[in-house]
This record gives sequence, C-alpha cells and structure tokens, in this order.
Amino acid sequence: MARPRKKTYTLDMYLKKNSRGEIDNKADVQRNFVWTNEQINELIATVLTDDYIPPIILGEEENSKLHIVDGGCRTAALRKFREMNYKITSSIENSLISYKRKIVDGTGDVTYEDAVFDIKNKTYEKLPEELKDKFDEYQIETVIHENCNSYTISKYIKRYNNHVAMNTDQRAFTYIDKFAGRIRKIVDSKFFVECNCYSEKDKIKGAVERIIIESIMCINHFDNWKNQAKAASKYLNENAAAEEFDVFENNLHRLENIITDDIKGIFNKKNSFVFLTLFDRFTKLGVGDNEFAYFLREFSKSFRKTKRNKNELLFDEIDKDLSTKDKQVITDKLEMLEELMMEYLKIENSDFSINGIETFIANNLNMDTGIVLKDMDLYNDSLDALLEKAVKVDSQLRNRENRPSLLAMIVYSYKDDKDLDDWMITYARDNNTYFIDQKKNFLHMKKDFERYYRKNLLTAKLR
Repeated sequence: MARPRKKTYTLDMYLKKNSRGEIDNKADVQRNFVWTNEQINELIATVLTDDYIPPIILGEEENSKLHIVDGGCRTAALRKFREMNYKITSSIENSLISYKRKIVDGTGDVTYEDAVFDIKNKTYEKLPEELKDKFDEYQIETVIHENCNSYTISKYIKRYNNHVAMNTDQRAFTYIDKFAGRIRKIVDSKFFVECNCYSEKDKIKGAVERIIIESIMCINHFDNWKNQAKAASKYLNENAAAEEFDVFENNLHRLENIITDDIKGIFNKKNSFVFLTLFDRFTKLGVGDNEFAYFLREFSKSFRKTKRNKNELLFDEIDKDLSTKDKQVITDKLEMLEELMMEYLKIENSDFSINGIETFIANNLNMDTGIVLKDMDLYNDSLDALLEKAVKVDSQLRNRENRPSLLAMIVYSYKDDKDLDDWMITYARDNNTYFIDQKKNFLHMKKDFERYYRKNLLTAKLR
C-alpha cells in the first residue's frame, strides 16, 4: 500500500470544500461533535496567532471524494466560527491578538503599525479585515490515504481515534506550568509511592498531581480556596511561591519516616490534602514527628468513630451533604482534627471566642480584662490596618487562628507606646507561619520585636 500523500490548503479553501461536500465530514462511524466552547475558543486563537494545528487525516475514494478520518471536530469548530456566526465566549484566555494594521494615508500610500485586538465576545464578522485575512489564509495541513472504501475509512477512524482524552485532573494540570516540573518531582517522592493507598489507576489519571495542588492551596492559600482543579491550578500558577513547595516537600520527607502500613490508608484520594494540611500545622507545635503517627493511629482506631463535630457528626459524615471540596467541609474537618490532635497531645489550644480573646490578652499582659474589652474596637481596627500595610494577603500570619496573638501584640504596643509597623514588615517578610499555641506564638513575636527594637535603638544612638 502506498504511503499517504500530504496536501496543504488555505483554511478558506479547506472549509469551502467541506461545505460543498468535497471533503466529507459524515462518515457513518464518525462521532458527533463533542467539543466545548473552551475548545473552540482555543482552536480559533491558535489559527489567529498562526500556531500549529496537527494535520487533518483524510481518506480518498477512487472517485476522488475525500472523507475526514481524524479532525472532524476541528473542522466543525472552524466552520462554526467562519460560517455560522459563532461568538468567542468571555471565558477565553489570552484573548488579545497582535497583528499588523494597515494604514492608508491621503495620497494612497500604505504603511503598517502594530495593533492588538480583543477577540472576546467576537464573531468572525467582527474581526478587523487583517485578522479575517489571517484566518482565511491559514495553512491547514492534511494527510490523505488513497484508494479507500467505507471499510478502510472505518478502520482508519478507529486507528486515529484510539486514544483517551485528558480527564479533568490532567487538563487542570496544564494550567500550572510554572510549577509543573516541581510537582512532577514531588509525585516521585517516597511518600507518594509508598505511604498512601492510591491505586495505580489513580496515579495514571493525575490524582496525585491534584492532591499536591490541593495541599499547597489548603496550607498556604485557604482564604482563596478554589474547589475546581483548573481554578486552583491557575491561582497557584499566579500566586504560589517556590518556598511553599520547599516546605511541603520537607513535610513529605518527614512523613516518609513515620507512616507505616497500618495508617497509610488515611492518606486516600479523598482526604490526603486535609491530613497533609493537618501535619503542616502539627509541625508548628515543636513536638516530635512520631507523635503525629501515634495520633493517626489513635484516630484510625477510635477518634474516627467518635462524634466530635459541632453538629455531632463523625469525621466521615461531615461531607455527607456537601462536596468533599466545599470550603466549609474542609474547615469543619480540619477544626475537628485539630481539636482531637491538640487534646491527644495535651496541648492547650483554646477556642478563642469574641469574649475569650480579651481574657487571653489580659492574662498574657497582666492587665484587667475590662480595660482590654473597653478598647477592643480600637485594637481590631489597628490590627486590620497593620495587616493591610505590612502582611501579604496570602500569608498564614493572617489566618483567623492567629488573630489572638496578633491582637495581643497590638495591645502590647499601645501599653508600652511602641510602634509595630516597621517591625511587622520585616517579621512578615521572614515568617509565613505561626505556632498554633497562641500563647507560645505571642511570646515568640514579642521576643522578636524586643530584639528588633533594641537593635534599632542602638543603631540610632551610634549615629
């Protein structure tokens, strides 16, 4: 059998031949059009930026009629835009298309200038003439199998379409290109190879990459939590820092040394990111890592069967009415786990209610609770202003659980008439985490501030 021949058409000519039936897109076994608007948008943008589209495969009968073997959806999508008034949707990414705009002056002389056109919500007819030409003149490659009949065309359709399309997780991963190499490296770590209960099918389908993305998001950016994999990937690509992956990878190495077969089932496809977030919080306690394994063992044996949630639910009942990726579900799971963990470790971690914060501040600064309570509005406003000025929005220092010790620092600054602004900028730059034990965290910040204050005071005296 002869090798297939190649033929290149302008896109305008190719689509005309298709609309006239000379290149047929109706083979009996060809699947129906299944593309989403997102896929159509991307294909149109590819043409307008003159990027690469793989060749369309054709089968040629003896009478010279051509049938599309592979590329039917591409063809239908391009015709929708060129001939059927398809409007590019507002969800398109990278909608600004650069081109050379023709300028004709009063004497008829032609010059060209750089221009940009936003194709969002535009049909073909709304394009500038230059981009219409660019679309019509795009070179579409085809590969033609000769001497075909209905049987061989069906055979080729099966051959060229014998592949598995990207699933949601795999496609989402394409939106985190900035950290993709780092994530692939983490996927190969001992933890994700041995210390979990993921199936090989899960790993092939991109579940591990998704778990890593969810974990980084939950640990470092929970205020901006995205429950869709694509949205989370896009957010981290723009907002994550390499240091977050450094800390996460170090956490995994620590877990590799303590996770045994009897507890690795806790790290399943559904809840891994929750327990990885819990371990990140555990690392701030200054407790030996084996204690975390002991806690997981006790959780597996007894705590998991105990109703401790505020709604009197078991851990595995928290997500019974909502998605496992719902922000409130994750919050409730982590609150329950952290309460159990702190109780097991015998570490005090009071649930600071609105009234409890004043007592915490008064006890740590040797003040009367009533005096603290009287000025709490001032302290809260001052803290919010300081955070806005000095601390990045995605810093863990802003977490709700850390507010009692931060408010204590504000009260301390008023009590001793010392300005925190410059110190907080430096502290937030060098620290993105905090101790869960708020007394310990307050004392740590207070000690750091006093060291900073003495240093600056000495510098001022030497001038």
